[in-house]
Amino acid sequence: MPLQLEIVTPERAVFSDEVDAVFCPGVEGELGVLPHHAPLLSTLGIGELRIRKGGEEEYFAIAGGFVQVRPDKVVVMAELADLSSEIDLEAAERARNEAQRAIQQGFDEPADLARARATMERALLRIRVAERRHREGPRRRS
Repeated sequence: MPLQLEIVTPERAVFSDEVDAVFCPGVEGELGVLPHHAPLLSTLGIGELRIRKGGEEEYFAIAGGFVQVRPDKVVVMAELADLSSEIDLEAAERARNEAQRAIQQGFDEPADLARARATMERALLRIRVAERRHREGPRRRS
């Protein structure tokens, strides 16, 4: 019996389909969910969300939010959720470079530095997830 997975952000519904397994970046480590998992609610960290369906794996860049697990359904409510195949690698590299320049120039306000570091962290995440997709393609599991 597969799991129904829904991934949403404040802007859009990112993904909705049945999957065999979900692996989420929790704030205290990776959380794996299979069908009939015990119900839980957890905070998400920043990292890769991996799904397994029909022997293939797909990746999403995920940042912040929550995951709700029920025995037959997983709902991911994230601040950022990008499917690896939809990530614009060049745009992510530009964002990283701009954040890096901004950090090196310094800031008058600590909040500006925090914002630049968050931008850098998200850009690096997108680059890592997109490069894995370009390097490996969808992974077949045997």
